[in-house]
Amino acid sequence: MAGSFSLRIVTPERTVFTGDTESLRAPGSEGSFGVLARHAPMVAALGVGSVEFQSGGDNRSMATSGGFVEVSSEGTTILAETAEFGDEINVERAQASRDRALERLQAAETDRARAQASLSRAINRLSVGAS
Repeated sequence: MAGSFSLRIVTPERTVFTGDTESLRAPGSEGSFGVLARHAPMVAALGVGSVEFQSGGDNRSMATSGGFVEVSSEGTTILAETAEFGDEINVERAQASRDRALERLQAAETDRARAQASLSRAINRLSVGAS
């Protein structure tokens, strides 16, 4: 049995989740990584993507966009710029964000990096919101 560990997911606005989890998968800035109970201590940059974890036998996922993950002997903390469970995502608003980002990418005078980041966030929110 792998066991469980404490997980806290917080944003600047609120505490999104606090509880025990059996496993965690997060989108690191250098690629996806997993955490199980008794994981070695670490700090990693969080990228845009879906954080997935098991809690009480249920699989949960949320859209996140940047931040940090800290794993310690006391548990795991995710400090995210944004974090939304699928049922919290306004799909119409996410679609509008995606469409605006695509339009900005087509414009000649645009900050392509910012437009691409906006597009990535919108696609991630749509992916999690649709599940």
